[in-house]
Amino acid sequence: MATIRKKGDFQWHVQIRRKGYPNQTRTFMYREDAEKWARAAERDMDVGTFTSAADAERTTLRDLIKDFKVEFAPHHYRVRDDEKEAWRFQLARLDDALGDYSLAALDQKLIASYRDGRIKGNKDRSAVSESTVRKELYMLSKVLGFAQTEKGIVLPRGNPVERIRKPSDGKGRERRLTAEEWQAFESECRASRNPWLWPAVQLAVETAMRQGELLSLTWAQVNIKRKLAMLTDPEKIKNEEPRAVPLSSTALEVFKALPRAVSGVVLPVERLTLYHAFRYACDRAKVKNFTFHDLRHEALSRLAERGDFTVLELAAVSGHKTLQMLKRYTHLQAEKLAQKLG
Repeated sequence: MATIRKKGDFQWHVQIRRKGYPNQTRTFMYREDAEKWARAAERDMDVGTFTSAADAERTTLRDLIKDFKVEFAPHHYRVRDDEKEAWRFQLARLDDALGDYSLAALDQKLIASYRDGRIKGNKDRSAVSESTVRKELYMLSKVLGFAQTEKGIVLPRGNPVERIRKPSDGKGRERRLTAEEWQAFESECRASRNPWLWPAVQLAVETAMRQGELLSLTWAQVNIKRKLAMLTDPEKIKNEEPRAVPLSSTALEVFKALPRAVSGVVLPVERLTLYHAFRYACDRAKVKNFTFHDLRHEALSRLAERGDFTVLELAAVSGHKTLQMLKRYTHLQAEKLAQKLG
C-alpha cells in the first residue's frame, strides 16, 4: 500500500514499499496526481510489468553524453588529439539543444522539433543539411541505446528517435572536373609552393585512399615490389577495416619520386596545411565546388569506367564495408558494357 504524506505547503510525497521491488518515491504538487501515480505503479507491480523511471528522471542528456564520451566512444571511435572528430561535433550539438532535458522528458515531439529546427535554422543557428541532421539523430539514438544497454536506465517512452521520421540521407557528391578544369587544376598544383600537394593529389586519384589514410601512411606500409600499400592501423582508417591497397604503375612512380622524410611518413604535411594548399590551387585554377574528397570519387569513377572491375573489386580497392555506397558507380560500368555490345 502506498504511503502519501504532505511535504511542506505545496508538495505531496509518495512512497511505495513492495517485496521484490526497490522502494519507489515521488513528489507531486497535487494529492490527486500523487494518488494517480501510486495506483498506476501498484497496478503494474501486481501484474509484473512495473519498471522504475527514477534513473531516467534524474539523469539529464548532458550527464549521459559525458558518460558516453568516457565509457563508450574510446572503444568505438577514433580519438585524435585535435578533437575534430565528427562524433564530437554531433554530441556537442545535441548537448547544446537538449542537454538540460532529463532522459524521461525526451519524447517524439521534442526530438521532431529538434529535427525541424536544425533543418530550417533560426536566429541563433543557420540551417544545416538533412544529411547532417540525420547523422545527429542516429548519434542521439546510439547515446540513448547506450543508456539502456550499458547503464541499465529504463526509458519510459523507449527510444524516441526510432519513432520519428528521419531526414533523407542526401545524394552523394558527383563533382568531377572537366578536361579543361583538370588541366588548369593540375597546372596550379604543380606550381604550388607546397611540394606535397601534387603527389597527394596523384596518389588520391590513383589509389582512392581517403585523405586521412594518405596522410597517415608510412614507408613501412608501402611495398613497392608487391605493388601494395598496407593500411593496418584501424584507428587511422575511417571504417576501421584494415586493407591492402593495390598500386598502379603511376602510383608506384609517384612513390619512387618522393623524398624519404626522417619521420617515416610518406606525405609529411599537416591536414590543415594541405587543405589550404588545395584550396589555393582550386582558386587560382578557377575551379569551384571541388574538395579533396572528390578525388576519391574521381578515382572510383575512373576504375568503374574501365569496365573490367566488378563491384566487389571496386570495394576491395575503396575499402567500403557495404556495396550500397558503390551503387552510383554501376551506371558507369553499364555504359562501358553498352559500348562493347555495339
